[in-house]
Amino acid sequence: MLTMNKENKQVMELFQDGNFVKICAPMVRYSKLQFRNLVKRYDCDLCFTPMILADSFCMSEKARNNEFTTNLDDTPVIIQFASNTVDDFTMAAVSASPFCSGVDLNCGCPQRWAKQQGLGCVMLEKPQKIFDITRECRNKILKPFTVSVKTRILNDLRRTVEICRQIEKAGASFLTVHARTADHSTGDINEEALKLIKENIDIPLVANGGIRSLSDCYQLRDSVGCDGVMVANAILQNPAIFSGINETPLDCVQHWVDICYNTTISRSEYRFLSETNRTSVIPERPPNLTFQCFHHHLVFMMEKILPKRKRRIFNNFKKFQEVFEFLKKEFNIVPSLFGIEDYEKVIPLSLAYDVADNSHFGSDAKLLDEKCEHLAYNSSWSNGKYFVSKTADEKCTDKDCDWSDMFLEND
Repeated sequence: MLTMNKENKQVMELFQDGNFVKICAPMVRYSKLQFRNLVKRYDCDLCFTPMILADSFCMSEKARNNEFTTNLDDTPVIIQFASNTVDDFTMAAVSASPFCSGVDLNCGCPQRWAKQQGLGCVMLEKPQKIFDITRECRNKILKPFTVSVKTRILNDLRRTVEICRQIEKAGASFLTVHARTADHSTGDINEEALKLIKENIDIPLVANGGIRSLSDCYQLRDSVGCDGVMVANAILQNPAIFSGINETPLDCVQHWVDICYNTTISRSEYRFLSETNRTSVIPERPPNLTFQCFHHHLVFMMEKILPKRKRRIFNNFKKFQEVFEFLKKEFNIVPSLFGIEDYEKVIPLSLAYDVADNSHFGSDAKLLDEKCEHLAYNSSWSNGKYFVSKTADEKCTDKDCDWSDMFLEND
């Protein structure tokens, strides 16, 4: 990894002058660094990280290293934290602030494990916590760094609007609303709720849910007056969605392969390869990349490119070499080395966190990491329901998908 100063672009500048902001949603497993780099090439204005547990981020170096990586090309990016305490969220935000443009509080996840820990959508039952966290974080970190909240609607729309108004008063920079209740993750979104919220707040409103194309984005803007849209599942299937392309183009697949390839190459390896005019293969255990991340995104992207028979074969590959051989044979896609300027933009940075003193936890750093390991979500623990649905003829069962299979919050 390289150690460099990263210039973080300002999020609120995106909303200025009536600009309509197009955002890649926080998605477990999928909105990782390389994918954020990819969608930025196709008119995505802003990316969120996957949801990160604020307490484990504060307490564990392993959690910080596993959950968040960045590079010079990764801006603007917002880190989304799940927390129900002011101290955890604020400490996580302060320590991460040099490497991102803002932080976001997750108040929408409806999964059982999150509810049991008092996280996600249950925060809406006692919204004073949301207000307190937002206010304290806003007071701790100066603008233009953004503090935002992502939430859902309640059955009681008047209460929903009032919570949004109070989030604004607490100092939120902007608000993202998934326009479904916690009991409904699919189906039509509630546009009337979005309209009411927009009419009652002065900060930018980002609408979330149900987007399938760029035309859907503008139709929702015209219907509810939102200042931006956030997309999840549809951007997995087509990372070029915000550029107006209806299906993943092959050049997007090529870009994905190149980004993944270059982020695994050390500076010395890059120098040798560029001087000898060579390329190498990605080893089975490369730095800065998992096979799961590399392969899953290709599975989603190529769903409409490959016929069913070949798709079934491709989706069940287990090794990098299998994927590369297939891509070369079918599409003549092979990894290529970036020029030095592009290479330096994508190579992951070494991050030195200024985390607050952890002595009150009564444990040294090593023991603290072990103690907190159960808190740190690791996306390699399971493949996830969404991916499993692409590789099997039937849906996975609860036995196949444990609590870590957090749903794709916005379809």
